[in-house]
Amino acid sequence: MTIEKVSVFGAGTMGHGIAQVCAQAGMDVCLYDLKWDWVDGGLKRIQSNLDKGIARGKVTEEQRTETLSRLTGTIDLDEAADDADLLIEAIPEQLSLKHQLFSAIEPHAKSEAIYASNTSSISIGEIASVLKDPTRVIGTHFFNPVHIMKLLELICHSSTAPEVLETIKGFGARIGKECIVVRDIPGFATSRLGVALGMEAIRMFEQGVASAEDIDKAMVLGYRHPVGPLKLSDMVGLDVRMNIGQYLAQQLNNPAFEPPELMKQMVSEGKLGKKSGEGFYVWPPQS
Repeated sequence: MTIEKVSVFGAGTMGHGIAQVCAQAGMDVCLYDLKWDWVDGGLKRIQSNLDKGIARGKVTEEQRTETLSRLTGTIDLDEAADDADLLIEAIPEQLSLKHQLFSAIEPHAKSEAIYASNTSSISIGEIASVLKDPTRVIGTHFFNPVHIMKLLELICHSSTAPEVLETIKGFGARIGKECIVVRDIPGFATSRLGVALGMEAIRMFEQGVASAEDIDKAMVLGYRHPVGPLKLSDMVGLDVRMNIGQYLAQQLNNPAFEPPELMKQMVSEGKLGKKSGEGFYVWPPQS
């Protein structure tokens, strides 16, 4: 199966980036969210990313024009699901929300459509359980910022059809990603390692071991990480990471993933990281 039309559900941090790389690779893309303001915000961030790409010599004017011409936005779920080859959800990390979305999409999607979840931790098998044909479901875990990061983590549950995996491998190559394939174990490969490191870094900061900058510098200079664990938590979103940590602590029965009290306090105060302007770092307003 060739992917030519993609619908992305969720126009936020991850969704708009997924929509952008699909459109840049020549696919027609529909970006859906619940409110027009959110859809419009996602489309504007794509244009901003492309503008920055032009300024850096990574994108041409023609590529920007072609990419934007392949993008549409909608708040109509039926319209978004209709005739799409690939349906990618990029909504908050709550199983009930993902169930509601896929259940609502299914009556309007074509039978051969592939359902993909951008979840970074939730069982793909559990997400697929609400569909009549769970064989069409696969995990596609992208990384932020999507238009720059090269990794795409593919997660197959016990019933994922082999042709679905092969199709999504081809899709990953087309959008310029390096794919890894992992089993449907909570946290997969990347989140299980990354969240454990992030939670320990927060505990270290909470205990006054070192400043946020120095904890991050230790991992960047000492272990060659491209970005430190506290800055990465800010970039992902402290609320997102907290939800993932709580889920993994329960599913794996491992207290290493339990969110520290400082993290819970920051989330309750609205200090969510880059998207709110403040977390462990102060961030400039997002364009």
